[in-house]
Amino acid sequence: MYFKQFFDERLAQYAYLVGCQKNGTAVVIDPMRDIDQYIKAAAKENLTIVGAADTHIHADYISGLREFAERGVKVYASDEGDKDWKYEWLINSDKYDYELLHDGDTFAIGNIKFKAWHTPGHTPEHLSYIITDGAAADEPIGIATGDFVFVGDVGRPDLLESAANVVGMMEPSARTLYGTVQKFKEMPDYLQIWPGHGAGSACGKALGAVPETTVGYELRFNKSLKSATSEDSFVKFILEGQPEPPLYFARMKRDNKIGPAVTAVANPSRRSVNEIDALLADSNTVVLDTRERDLFASGHIPNSLLSPLNKAFNTVAGSYITEEQNMLLVVEEGRVDEAVVELYRIGLDNVIGFITPDDLKAYGKLDTIEVRKFAESNDLFENPDYAIVDVRKATEYAEEGHIDGALNIAHTRLLPRKDEVPADKKLVVHCQAGGRSAVAAAFLKREGYDVVLVDDEFENYKKALTN
Repeated sequence: MYFKQFFDERLAQYAYLVGCQKNGTAVVIDPMRDIDQYIKAAAKENLTIVGAADTHIHADYISGLREFAERGVKVYASDEGDKDWKYEWLINSDKYDYELLHDGDTFAIGNIKFKAWHTPGHTPEHLSYIITDGAAADEPIGIATGDFVFVGDVGRPDLLESAANVVGMMEPSARTLYGTVQKFKEMPDYLQIWPGHGAGSACGKALGAVPETTVGYELRFNKSLKSATSEDSFVKFILEGQPEPPLYFARMKRDNKIGPAVTAVANPSRRSVNEIDALLADSNTVVLDTRERDLFASGHIPNSLLSPLNKAFNTVAGSYITEEQNMLLVVEEGRVDEAVVELYRIGLDNVIGFITPDDLKAYGKLDTIEVRKFAESNDLFENPDYAIVDVRKATEYAEEGHIDGALNIAHTRLLPRKDEVPADKKLVVHCQAGGRSAVAAAFLKREGYDVVLVDDEFENYKKALTN
C-alpha cells in the first residue's frame, strides 16, 4: 500500500493519497479544491487516481470532490445523516460517476479496501474510512477519521449552529458525538488514526501538531475522549471554550453541500498604477493588502483590507471579504500564485489583478493608521470619546483579563457584528499580540471609523496594572 499525507499549514488540513502499487491506482481522501497537487504526486509514484472520497461536508475549505468528478474520477460521499445535510450536487446526478455511502459500505482499489463507518456528531453525515491493506493483512491498518477524532481532540459539534446558523443543533450534536465516541472506544488499540486537521484548525479547540496517532494513545491521553465518563460531562466539556468560527465557514458548508463553482484558479495580471483609481471606482472592488502590519500601517491605499500572507491568511480574508467582491491584491510578484491559490481554496475567486509593494510608492495617495503601545494608550482608555475594541476570542477575554468597558468581538466575527461597534466613538483596537488587532483595525477604518491600533503584547497592559 502506498500512503501519503498532504498538509496545508494555513488551514491545518490533512488529505490522504492511498494507492495500490500492484495495479497502479489510488484514492484521495478529503482533497482540497486545487486537485492537481494530488494528481502530480500520484503520477510521480506511477499511480492513477481513480477515486476521491470526502469524510463530510466541510466547513473550512472548498472540497476538491467536484473537481475530481468533473474530470471523470469516481467520487464517494456520505448518504448518512438527515435530509438537510446531503451532497445535493451529487444526488440523482446523471453527469458524474459517484457512489453514496452508508455505514458499513465498502469499496476497493486493487488490494486496498475502504469501509465507511458512520461517525456523526461533528456533522450528521460524517463518515470515517477504515482502511485494510489486503496485500499485507486481513485486518485494518488504520482509520481516516476526518473531523471525528484528531490528535488530542475531537471535532467540535457546535459548528452547524455557531457557523451555519442552524438553531438548536449544538447540544443534540454533542450528545450524538458522545455516542460515536463510545463506539470508538471499542476499536482495537493498534489502529492508526489519520485525522483531517492538525494544530491551528478552528475545527476543534486543542488539536495536536503530531500528524498521526493511534486509537490506544488517544484513549489514554485525549482529554476530550477522557471526558466521556458520562454523557453530560462530555457535553459540558466539549462545548466549553470552542473558538468563534471564522465567518466564511457558513459559506463553505453551503457551497460544499449544493456544489462549489467549477472554475480554474485565477491568473491575474499586474495592473499599472494608473489603473488603480478606475478599478476602485467600482464599490464592489476591495484592495487586499498582504504585507506585514507595520508596513500597512505606515502607508496603504485608502480603504484597503489587511491580510498578511502568513498562516492566518485564509482565515482573515475569508472573514472580511465576501464571495461577490472583486479583489485587487497588493503582493510581492513572486507570491501572487501562492495568494491566489489560498483564496481559491476558500472560494474567493474574483482576483482581478495585483500590484506590488513597490507600486504603492508610485501611487503615492496613501493612508496610515495610528499605532501605539499599551503604555502610550492610557489616555485613550480613559477618554469618553474612545471605545475600546478587544478582538481576542471570548475565552481569552474572560480568562486572561480585559480592559474595563472593552467591547469584545473576535476578529473573525467583526463583519456580521459591526453594528455593535459604537458609531459615535473613535476606536482603540487591541488583541493579544497585535496581529489580529491590525487586520481588525484595517477593516474598521474601511468602515469609516477613526482607529488607533495597539500593536503590543496584552501582557504589557497587565504588567502595568501591577506596577
